[in-house]
Amino acid sequence: MFASYLIGLREGLEATLVVSVLVAFLVKSDRKNRLPQVWAGVGVAVALSVGFGALLTFTAAHLSHGQQEMFDAVTSLLATVFVTWMIFWMRRAARSLSGELRARLDEAIQVGTGAVVVMSFLAVAREGLETALLFFASVQGATTSASPLIGITLGILTAVALGWGLYRSALRINLTVFFTWTGLLLILVAGGIFKYGVHDLQEANILPGLSTYAFDISSVMPADSWYGALMSGMFNITPQPSVLETAAWLLYVVPTLFLFLRPQRKRPASPPLSVSDPRPAA
Repeated sequence: MFASYLIGLREGLEATLVVSVLVAFLVKSDRKNRLPQVWAGVGVAVALSVGFGALLTFTAAHLSHGQQEMFDAVTSLLATVFVTWMIFWMRRAARSLSGELRARLDEAIQVGTGAVVVMSFLAVAREGLETALLFFASVQGATTSASPLIGITLGILTAVALGWGLYRSALRINLTVFFTWTGLLLILVAGGIFKYGVHDLQEANILPGLSTYAFDISSVMPADSWYGALMSGMFNITPQPSVLETAAWLLYVVPTLFLFLRPQRKRPASPPLSVSDPRPAA
């Protein structure tokens, strides 16, 4: 549930910030008549994301066991790629995101109504599709309870509340610190997703070594215990992983954490991310 909550919170806040920047720009530049076009684009993006998640679930449910293992493996590996790209992209682009969005929206307004809808759709659709893929990949092998769905729903609702508070200037949070800590946790979540993808490839007999275990801590962390289920649900840590699964987890997590925590090169100062900047784009 925690992993699903984290995905919903992180991706939801990114999407909420994008929408908040667009709405604030229109309100502050006295272009409220364009708001329905922005909300139309956002609505289509949300519908597409929900439909994509439903398609993944439907497809997986109608495959044979071997095909399902391959399908789960591919979605897990794709999710790992997307979440890694997203973490580093936000780390690099957060400070200039607001100005770039305002500039794009101003250009779209000059083109016409359809351009505003499309621009708003594209700004949110990426986050929504990533959320659907990450959620689907993160719950593979989890229990069939409603906990993952509850977790991601609570995460998205929390993100919307935070976004609204930032828009109304009722909340002041350090977004750099927020994205750093959630980025660190998501790297561990992505490591677990990658590990599970390798496990699925072993289940599908694509990779060897399914029964060659790296260690066995089932006596210390039983899979049916509450803490075993917690670690499995949060980070896909299992008490009896194969050597290849463990190697895959280490090969992903260690270098990714090193690159993420490495100090960024100093770049020319740019305006910080803001959802209430009244200045229209140049």
